[in-house]
Order: sequence, then C-alpha cells, then structure tokens
Amino acid sequence: MSRCKPTIEDVARVAGVSRATASRVINNAPGASGPLRARVHAAVAELGYQPNESARALASGRHRAVDVIAITYGPGIGWLGTHPYFSRVLAGMMPVLEEVNAQLRLHAVGHETAAEAIDEIASDTTLGAVLADITPAMATRFYRRCRRTVSLVPTATSVPAMRADNIGGAYTAVHELHRLGRRRIAAVHGPALNSCAIDRRTGYLRAIRHLGLVEVGAEGDFHREGGHRAAQQLLGRHPDIDAMFIACDLMAAGAVQAITATGRRVPDDVSIIGFDDSIAAVCTNPPLTTMRLPVEDMAAAATRLLLHGNPAPGHRQRFPVDLITRDSARN
Repeated sequence: MSRCKPTIEDVARVAGVSRATASRVINNAPGASGPLRARVHAAVAELGYQPNESARALASGRHRAVDVIAITYGPGIGWLGTHPYFSRVLAGMMPVLEEVNAQLRLHAVGHETAAEAIDEIASDTTLGAVLADITPAMATRFYRRCRRTVSLVPTATSVPAMRADNIGGAYTAVHELHRLGRRRIAAVHGPALNSCAIDRRTGYLRAIRHLGLVEVGAEGDFHREGGHRAAQQLLGRHPDIDAMFIACDLMAAGAVQAITATGRRVPDDVSIIGFDDSIAAVCTNPPLTTMRLPVEDMAAAATRLLLHGNPAPGHRQRFPVDLITRDSARN
C-alpha cells in the first residue's frame, strides 16, 4: 500500500503548532519565533513534507516563477540584453523551468535603489530566486527575506550558492602565460564591487607573487569598451608588456582591438587569456584562449535546487574552471 503524502496539517501536528504558524514558517513569512521555526523545520524534515508550489501560487494569485536578479551599475536592461553572461544564465535555466511549466522573471536592479528593489522582489517570489550578479551584502539582505535563494556568484557564507573557482582560474591563466615564456604579464580587472571580479583579481595577484613577477594592472568594467580603454592605458604606460590576463572575454575582445591598433600582433607580441568562454571568445580575431566558466551548468543546477525546496543555509555546489586553448596565447 502506498503511503499518503504528508500535509501541512501533519506538519503542524508533529511540530505542536497551529496550521497558520506552520504555513508562515514554510512560506518564510514573518510572525514566528526562532524556536517555533526550528520545530516546524524539524517536522518538515521528519515527515519528508514537500510544499505544493502550484497550490501556493494559485492561492496567492501569483504565477509559479523563478526570479533572476542582477544589480547593474549603468544602463540596466541594455547591459543585461547585450552581455553574453546573462544570455548563458537564461539558457541554463529555461529548459529546467519548461519541464515543470514554470516561468522566469528577469530583474535589472539599479545599484542606487538595490535595497528597496530586492525587498520588493523578495516579497513576491514563488519558486525562489537566482542571484545572477549581486554583492554579498545585498545577497544577505535578500536571503533574510526569502530563503528560496541561490547565488551564481561568490557570496556571503550563509547564502546558498553555485561556486566556480574564479581564483584558481585566474591563477591558472597567469601560470599558462608564464609557461609560454611571457614575463611582463598585465591584468585588466573587472568592476571593483563585482564578487567574481574580486576573486579573479585575487587569483592574478597570487600567481604574480608566486612567480616573482611585477604586478601591472588597469581597471575595466566587464564591457568591450572598458577592455579597449584599459589596454590602451597599459600599453601607453608599460610598452614592454608581452601578455595580458583579462577578467572577461568581452573586455578581452576590446583589448585585442586596442593592441592591434598600435601595430602589435596577438599573440606574437602580446598574448591574451580571457575569462568566461562566452560567444565573444570565438568571435574575436584571433579566437581567445580563455578560462571556461560553466555558466549554463551552474544556472541549471541552481534552478533544480530551488525546485526541490528551500536550499540549506551555506549550501555550496562546486564547479571547475577549465583552460580552453585557442590562438590568442602561444609561445
């Protein structure tokens, strides 16, 4: 005989609380103390209770959807619409959502109004939220209001996340350039507030120190124009540069243009390694050697984790970052 699925009434009975209290806890709503929440979560675990997301959505009048959130530092949706990273996030999520007839909602949140905006989004989530590009502080704020949350970027320790080895990837890139005989290795860094860019900067610095090389860097912004501008600055200040590690393929594409405009050749005079393995890497001339960030796999895994319920605090699923060799870096 098959066992009936546990109901919210069963959870309330085992936890020794009212049905309303059990419902508030399961839906991450305010109004229940820490001890009461602990008892309800223990009962959920004991019974193997799974909330009926369709029923929850119908009761609230909301569609079943996963929200995707990115904090922007310039023209919002224009940036999201043209940056390869975000198209890869959506490409990873959509097939998973289609399997369960759920929707996706994309939010471009301006940096200046981020706190207010994420509070509003958190109050309206159904299946949960994927944090595609958000600072650890804002991720923590969102997580306090909505436990059905997974970050795709490095984040606070309590927030569930897909973890890519950005530090190790940057470290590997610099060592590969050194293996190819390059000794004046510059870096074009990403935005100062972006957690992936911070980790890639850390990996570059660790490699430079380990190899006993001189640090040379310029600031970019994860856009082609930023990479072009930063490469021009580097070549003007340090004409002996023979390699660049660039923290994003779009910036690397701009850097290639800036380098070749000076009459230098890639990779003969300046070798380049980018990061992401996005469409920009294969459209650049020459095609980019790059560190592959498995964005689609990370986004799909994050979506599946949300569909299975509340991810455990501090959950981490790790993904490797691999060197993809093309023509922009060689001896």
